[in-house]
Amino acid sequence: MNEHAAHTYKQQQVNTASPAKMVFMLYEKTLSRLQEAKNAIARNDIQGRCNANCSAQELLAHLSNTLDMDQGGEIAANLERLYSHCMIRLMDVDRHNDPSAADEVITLISPLRDSWAALADKGEGELRQAIMTAQQGRTPPASQNAIPRASDETQTAPPKSSLSISA
Repeated sequence: MNEHAAHTYKQQQVNTASPAKMVFMLYEKTLSRLQEAKNAIARNDIQGRCNANCSAQELLAHLSNTLDMDQGGEIAANLERLYSHCMIRLMDVDRHNDPSAADEVITLISPLRDSWAALADKGEGELRQAIMTAQQGRTPPASQNAIPRASDETQTAPPKSSLSISA
């Protein structure tokens, strides 16, 4: 498959993704960029590390910006604190050329990615039920502990920022 066809295919995946799949893809891309940053540190590739780490920070900022603090309640507030902590730790990746800071963020983000992967595999009805359960304060199953509401922008179209899930 040539590069243009691969890009078109990936873009189509993003354009047709459900909100849960879109959030999963954002987490997946964040983790991929963090691994790229760690690999760049190992190669002593400062520019590569900086590019990958900055991309991971942009993706986390996007995830944070799509939290619905009104609807998400305590879950959204906890995710916002987690994202802030991760952003601070990612500054250490560049400031100290520190792969352990990237490892910490990978450890924190991986369970969220896994939860969203499970949600993305469920039907829309099950996803709505999980959100309703979380909003009503009942304890949902472990795979449904983190359910922020994606912004309307994420639900209807790919992000309009410079972020790229497919690239």
